[in-house]
Amino acid sequence: MSGIRSMTVSFALSAAVLLSSATTHAGLLIANGEVAQDVGPSPAADTISASIILKVRNPDLLDAFVALSQEPLLPTYHRFLSVDQFADLFAPSKAEVATITKFLAANGITVTEVFADRLVMHATGTVAAFSQAFAMEMHQFTTPSGKSFRHPIRNPQVPVLMRDLLLVVGGFSTLSGNFHPMLHRASEISSLIGAPAPQPVLPHGGATATGSPGSFTVGDFANNYNVNPLYNAGITGRGRTVGIVTLATFDPQDAFTYWSEIGLNVDPKRFTQVHVDGGGGTNGSDETALDVEQSGGLAFGAKVIEYDAPNTDQGFIDLFYKAASDNLSDTLSCSWGQPEIDFEPGLNGGVDFRPELVAFHQAFLELAAQGTSTFIAAGDAGAFDINRSGFELAFGLPSSNTLTVDHPAADPAVTAAGGTTVPVSLLFQGATTALVVPTEQVWGWDYIQNFFVAQFGPQFQNFIFPVGGGGGVSVEFGRPLYQLGTGGIQNSPSGQSFSIDLGDGNGLQDLFDLPANFRGRNVPDLSANADPETGYLVQSGGNLFAGVGGTSFVAPQLNGVTAVLSQAAGTRLGLMNPMLYRFAKLKGASAPITDITAGDNWFFNGTPGFDPGAGLGVPNVANLAAAIKREAHGF
Repeated sequence: MSGIRSMTVSFALSAAVLLSSATTHAGLLIANGEVAQDVGPSPAADTISASIILKVRNPDLLDAFVALSQEPLLPTYHRFLSVDQFADLFAPSKAEVATITKFLAANGITVTEVFADRLVMHATGTVAAFSQAFAMEMHQFTTPSGKSFRHPIRNPQVPVLMRDLLLVVGGFSTLSGNFHPMLHRASEISSLIGAPAPQPVLPHGGATATGSPGSFTVGDFANNYNVNPLYNAGITGRGRTVGIVTLATFDPQDAFTYWSEIGLNVDPKRFTQVHVDGGGGTNGSDETALDVEQSGGLAFGAKVIEYDAPNTDQGFIDLFYKAASDNLSDTLSCSWGQPEIDFEPGLNGGVDFRPELVAFHQAFLELAAQGTSTFIAAGDAGAFDINRSGFELAFGLPSSNTLTVDHPAADPAVTAAGGTTVPVSLLFQGATTALVVPTEQVWGWDYIQNFFVAQFGPQFQNFIFPVGGGGGVSVEFGRPLYQLGTGGIQNSPSGQSFSIDLGDGNGLQDLFDLPANFRGRNVPDLSANADPETGYLVQSGGNLFAGVGGTSFVAPQLNGVTAVLSQAAGTRLGLMNPMLYRFAKLKGASAPITDITAGDNWFFNGTPGFDPGAGLGVPNVANLAAAIKREAHGF
């Protein structure tokens, strides 16, 4: 598995503070799209609750272990570690943790928790105590909209005895994170022409599927992607646990209502909710609801654990380490992220953010080593992730159109979930003809834009750019071994620079140029229907909504079906990517993956073989189960 750009995954980086979503440019602190004003030092007595992320030991061995666990001809195939085994092999020792604890205590900082994997330490202390321990200074900032937050004005200095142990510290900044859910609605299109939002259609006649685009259920996914033969054999995910990582809490009753509405009979005691770092807020609760409904609906015999945390860098990182340390989830998904180039030094005044990428990567490798399969939504801004959509530009500021991908989907230790549009005939109010999608294609709403321009006029040109399935080439992560030799894998395109308009009269200002021809990790890996126009039902806030989509659905759907696959295989499956890229070479009626050769995500076209629009294609789940069984038994 290849590592972060300009290095192998040796984690040989100095520690860095997690600076949340604030960036500096020309001496200004830009906080989530607003220029923040420094109003002076933070009160010395204020309390900080920090997360201290430690470095993995023997990182090259960890990489090798994960790779060997996916080699079918070796005795290491699908042999995974317990948390204790992982900690003994790859985490700092108990003595080293004690050394850090002693140092912090000498500075008035109390360690309140050490995760079971010994890679995360939670500690509390005052601003004065942390400033003294790390030779740093923290100030208060305000924004024009009234937001107030604490933020470091210079980087921490890590004591010599901790430099080989400490990777990042989260919690110094209280600015909310820039992570967003991968969710879109068909109403975004209907509102453009004054049409009403789509109305829900529920299954009837004992079916769990509706067959109605926009009101699809998990039963429709099962029909479209051939899950039913496994259900008919009694394989429903029983004995497995699906995990959800999310940055918003929700009412679990929504999920149970959804499962009941579509005719699924589930265990009323199947669900557990875990609040990390105090738990998430309610902004994005619809995302959490759909994640639980989809994963738990497809694996309706499985248990479900939902981990939520505040939308901060600290909270997001802690979620994955908590899930890994608990080691209860056989499969895991997350449908939140941010553009990977948010981590670029050019966006934060020269501070190297890459230790944060390493912090996430360590957690994903631990999950893989312990056998957990992790699926991350690839994004809903097509090939232009930094631009997000015509409704919400990244940073809240006008910016250049830049070919970019989303993180954490870009990490090579997860499976990136992309999006398609399934065949449909769409009747738009005021149009003289139907818009017909004849075959499953890469999801990009340019197919609707082109139709609207032809039907209603040029005012619709670029108005919904670039909504579609995320995909492209990472410029932070090198090409993983499992993508070597795969036709269609691409290098990063040339001529890509990121510029923003700060509103100072100087127009677009070039912050940095992205590397051209970089042999980066390509995303997505696997896709499924994500277009809201051919989307799904969601029960959220006590209401049922239709026409909801996004790669938000694909990640938990792959999560759920992998729990079913895991039951069928009798083992956890770990990082599935090496297996998926092998299986993509299998053709014919028994092919586990169906190639997608039509459509585009505003830049990358669906082509024969791999493409950065739909990745390898879409799953045939029953065939995938059969292929896993054949490979495990050597025939």
